[in-house]
Amino acid sequence: MKRSLYHNLTKWKNSKERKPLILKGARQVGKTWLLTNFGNSEFSAVHYINFEKEKRFHSLFKESLDPDAIISTLEIMLVVKIDIYRDFLIFDEIQECPEALTSLKYFNEEIPTLAIGCAGSHMGMMLSLSSFPVGKVDFLTLYPFNFEEYLNAKRSDLIQFLNKSSKLERIPEAIHELLLEELKNYYIVGGMPEAVEIFIKKGGKGLETCEAVRSIHYKLIEGIQSDFAKHSGKWNAAHIARVWEDIPQQISRVNDKSVSRFQFKGVIPNKSKFSQFERPIDWLIKTGLAIPVYLIEQPAIPLKSRSRKNMVKLYLFDIGLMNTMAGIPYESILKQDYGSYKGYMAENYVAQELISEGVKELFFWQGKTSEIEFLLGVKDNIIPVEVKSGSRTRARSLEVYQKKYTPPVSIVISAKNVAKTGKQIYIPLYNSGKVSQISKNYY
Repeated sequence: MKRSLYHNLTKWKNSKERKPLILKGARQVGKTWLLTNFGNSEFSAVHYINFEKEKRFHSLFKESLDPDAIISTLEIMLVVKIDIYRDFLIFDEIQECPEALTSLKYFNEEIPTLAIGCAGSHMGMMLSLSSFPVGKVDFLTLYPFNFEEYLNAKRSDLIQFLNKSSKLERIPEAIHELLLEELKNYYIVGGMPEAVEIFIKKGGKGLETCEAVRSIHYKLIEGIQSDFAKHSGKWNAAHIARVWEDIPQQISRVNDKSVSRFQFKGVIPNKSKFSQFERPIDWLIKTGLAIPVYLIEQPAIPLKSRSRKNMVKLYLFDIGLMNTMAGIPYESILKQDYGSYKGYMAENYVAQELISEGVKELFFWQGKTSEIEFLLGVKDNIIPVEVKSGSRTRARSLEVYQKKYTPPVSIVISAKNVAKTGKQIYIPLYNSGKVSQISKNYY
């Protein structure tokens, strides 16, 4: 199955300033598969080391950080010849061997011709280590399959219509409805590669297929939860688990209103202040399991400087896992029409798509009685993005925001076909991943 990040890996490989690469991403999003597939396609040979499964390699890096000595010993241990000009060296689960992480600095300085790709599920937590090779590595982040990647794997013939929609070209209504149906499937399946693969293998429809997907979800959730105690270190694993489990429960309590800020009271016994939750929330964010959206009361560039960290919405990193954890029956998702769709599904999905598109941080605006789900900084301007789960696009909160701040353009994401009316652009839910691109092109 194709991943859009493959293009970024190719650019990295061909860059004259290439440094060792760290591929970040949550557990089981396909980091190892992507690096291996890329290496087999683009290099003469691939040499793979898994520091979690093969502890024997740890001592090598503890004894020496000299790249030449490391390569010489690796050749003996792997019984191979490593060509530093044509081969690809993969360090998987590199967080298990901090010395290997430190060695990347010296590989960058002394053997820059050797292409090294590293993967790890908790790399966000490693950035704070004093031994981290700051400035000596390149980064890319892999997310679960976004909707376009899912569609490319299941119905690649429909991609052309996503491209038309991105150009604000109205697509045939029958195709529009078909894309909405596929989006409904995506809400059930999500973007975890194993879930997408089983869904497609089983024909992409039917309750039996959905049950197989849910079975995969339960296994993935169990694996993620087992990581809390194993990898949280000095962080309180029980607190992390409680916050993680409460995110989908809080999201799914919403009816027609926007998702509320994360409520601290009642999640962890005897704790109700943000300061008591900051570390477990930070852990979930840095490991890629949660998506934060911070409150902005007075919009101004840069948005981050106006945000309030203690007032945050939390979404799950995968819509499929979110619905499974919230206990939403897949039958109800399949049977519902978009006019009655729960808004929280759309919001969680749009948050995923924006992050996957490359938006670094997400923010929302809240007035006295109004709320805008997302604010995007585009071309030194702030673009409000309102999310509607159905085809009714009357956006009262957006009207309030427009009168108060007069943005150059406003975005409404809904089940409606693409349209543009004055300074307001209507983007179909299935094209949420192109919001920033469309905003840049059409104002």
